[in-house]
Amino acid sequence: MAHFAKRNDYGLGCLSEESCDSNPIRQFEKWLADAQAADLKEPTAMVLATAGPSARVVLLKEVTDGGFVFYTNYESRKGQELKTNPNCALTFYWAELERQVRVEGRAEPVARETSEEYFRSRPRASQLGALASRQSAVIGSRAELEERVNELDRRYAENIPIPENWGGYCVRPERIEFWQGRANRLHDRIVFERKGEGEWRVERLSP
Repeated sequence: MAHFAKRNDYGLGCLSEESCDSNPIRQFEKWLADAQAADLKEPTAMVLATAGPSARVVLLKEVTDGGFVFYTNYESRKGQELKTNPNCALTFYWAELERQVRVEGRAEPVARETSEEYFRSRPRASQLGALASRQSAVIGSRAELEERVNELDRRYAENIPIPENWGGYCVRPERIEFWQGRANRLHDRIVFERKGEGEWRVERLSP
């Protein structure tokens, strides 16, 4: 059995109720801006956990007052799981900043016009990939996938149609926890829980 004895202490920052924004979305935007300014490789990467149970890393594409938006194939495993049970969780971890954010809520498909607008903003190769891939389905070979991309590239010289089964989800949060690493494992944990529309209860949790 392997044992991992290495332990890192933390001490880059602190988090208090007073320093937190009263709106957790605004607080998240501040921390995301810090992660982007630190030039991390994938600051918008987040683990999406569904009730499969299963988890995977996806990329945040937008954060609004309504929640956290990402895009995927609706017929993929995560899409099918969210259709069956929209309750889900997101986790952001910025190791270099000793920070973590956990989000719990429900995923709702975004408006079709929003998905179409985002699809049109993607590079042509990404559009072709979304159209070619039957995400999560078994495929015979890499060559089969590449040939399908090439065939679609030839077929659609100009506008590539948005797949009917592709679009965005907005995870509407009910609970958001901010974690800041501190020395001696006495970490700061501030949690926001929704009380009503635009209203949040703020509490500190034991580390």
